[in-house]
Amino acid sequence: MSLFSGKGNTRGGMRFVVIRDDNDVNVHQWSLSQSTVIIISVIAIVLSASALFFTTEFLTRYLYQAKLQEVREKNQSLVTVLTDLQASLDQMQQDMEDLEEKDQALRTYANLPLIDQDIRRVGVGGYTENQTSNLETLIPGINAKISDIEMNISELRRKVRLEKESYTTIYNTIKDNSQRLSSIPSIRPIEGGYLNTGMGYRNDPFSGEMRFHHGLDISANKGTSIYATADGKVVSAGKLGNYGKTIKINNSHGYRTFFAHLDKILVKRGQDIKRGDLIGQVGNTGRSTASHLHYEVHYFGTPQDPEHYFLARNLK
Repeated sequence: MSLFSGKGNTRGGMRFVVIRDDNDVNVHQWSLSQSTVIIISVIAIVLSASALFFTTEFLTRYLYQAKLQEVREKNQSLVTVLTDLQASLDQMQQDMEDLEEKDQALRTYANLPLIDQDIRRVGVGGYTENQTSNLETLIPGINAKISDIEMNISELRRKVRLEKESYTTIYNTIKDNSQRLSSIPSIRPIEGGYLNTGMGYRNDPFSGEMRFHHGLDISANKGTSIYATADGKVVSAGKLGNYGKTIKINNSHGYRTFFAHLDKILVKRGQDIKRGDLIGQVGNTGRSTASHLHYEVHYFGTPQDPEHYFLARNLK
């Protein structure tokens, strides 16, 4: 069978002729006018364009949804990472507070002035919103999270630098004054106990008058062991007025320690002692309302806050 096409003789139309390749003469022919050809061509183009459009639209939506899901998963991972990072920074801030507390004790131990709290409260700036505005449209609230992390990191960096300088000063001072370290009260006089009253003004439990309290009152059970907080020599061991049974120790280099309201005294006057030696037991002697230890630290005759000399504490 053969197919022939060609221009017809009627106004530029097209003629299609089909001839069978066998013995029988069988010829078929069709004639299409020019307008029909144009219409068919336009329809074919429109159908092809429509098919291409819908196919493209389908693929675009499919790929967009797949990409959007991927972005959402990555964004959720980013939020999780930021949340974990913030938690780590919070823990580091807590660790830094512990270091600052130890820094204060060490500075007192080394006879250095304490760092002013205004200096410790270092300020940090805000954040530039346009740096993360694009992320905000994808992850609502991301700007606030990033801003908090930036400020925490900046504050932590400054605190670390401040503590590094402070510890360097403390180290150099202690190194230069190593000979007097054993004379500085630096441990707790009893294990455990409850800090009942600190140094400062308070109402006298007997008279009700406002008086200055020169040491710490640490509540503890009767018979609780009392330890020397530094090397020294016992200068007195016996009853002393309203303080009941007491012990005074000259720790040299300007330091003296005082223990009052004891139940038992386990040292004698003139006895040399070392830091950590057992010297007595907690009691309720003298002018006292309950079993406790009254403990004082003096430096060249001036009362000091004993809490500042606790390099490690378990007072509650």
